[in-house]
Amino acid sequence: MSALRIALIASSRYPVNQPFAGGLEAHVWHLAAALRKAGHDVTLFAGHGSDPQLACELIDARPAPISTAARTDISMPAEYFMQEHHAYLDLMLRLARDYAESFDIIHNHSLHYLPVAMASTLSAPVLTTLHTPPTPWLESAIAAGGSPGRFAAVSRFTADSWKQAAGDVDVVHNGVDTDQWRQGPGGHRLIWFGRIVPEKGAHHAIAAARESGMPLVLAGPISDHTYFRERIEPQLGDSVRYLGHLVTDDLVAAVGMSAVALVTPHWDEPYGLVVAEALACGTPVVAYRRGGIPEILTPDCGRLVPADDVAALSVAIGEAKQLARPHARARAVNHCSERRMVDRYVALYNEIYSAPTISGTSTAETVPTATTRRVGR
Repeated sequence: MSALRIALIASSRYPVNQPFAGGLEAHVWHLAAALRKAGHDVTLFAGHGSDPQLACELIDARPAPISTAARTDISMPAEYFMQEHHAYLDLMLRLARDYAESFDIIHNHSLHYLPVAMASTLSAPVLTTLHTPPTPWLESAIAAGGSPGRFAAVSRFTADSWKQAAGDVDVVHNGVDTDQWRQGPGGHRLIWFGRIVPEKGAHHAIAAARESGMPLVLAGPISDHTYFRERIEPQLGDSVRYLGHLVTDDLVAAVGMSAVALVTPHWDEPYGLVVAEALACGTPVVAYRRGGIPEILTPDCGRLVPADDVAALSVAIGEAKQLARPHARARAVNHCSERRMVDRYVALYNEIYSAPTISGTSTAETVPTATTRRVGR
């Protein structure tokens, strides 16, 4: 089939809009935009502040009216837990009730357990992309859901980590818009970009930059203010500058004017979107060998070093800045492009949509094709 009616479920916690809170929000935004550009009918279910140009429906995680007496109960969970729980419960009930014949496929990107646990209540098949390492919430939802749907992961590393809970998981590497993330001229400085939290390891990038004798710029949202105040801010100065939380075009320019990008996670990155983004700008990458990053980085476009080895980072910077920028760009275009990702997802959508159900018929035979905009549009 050609055009599909696709529902994308995102996070209720962060808006799917620029400047992006993280890689997951950037991924969903680009996927929604690319699917629409390809002619598919896409509705995005997302949190407050998401891009109105993406035909958004709100996942409304608002405060619940809880009495003073109830708040004193020792079983009272964190308030935001209840807000998210009821927001996703409302969403899944709406999808089952009001959107029963509106979608050919529902593609879940949220980290919440209810879209997985309640997948079997929906008439349309559900595909969940696993963006994180295994979590107890999602693993238990898979076990409890009966028919939790199909799963894809953003890297082979992540797929393997979910194998015990989810079985065989398809792999669809995240893609970047290589038209927007265009090749830059390079420069004489280093760049580190991403969420500023301890597990992303910006302080290691600062230490490696000082050892190498090259200036460094940092960019990204300050998601942990204590970490920034104690570990990053005291080291800012002429040789280490913080550019702020940049919109994509400004970030592309900053990355493109850098000699090398540093990627220093203190955890196993499920994919490593910043690696692909830097390569698209023609900027070689020096990264810790963790998680899905080795699936992206090759010797002609960067260097992998042992995790947490700042001295090795510093040495590798000298090697990486000698690499040809067109080779880095070619790696992104040929292996990390948005088009490659979208083509893979559309093929997966069609495979799932046409697969036989328990009754022996396919979803394509049981769900009528709509010619009008769906309920609530």
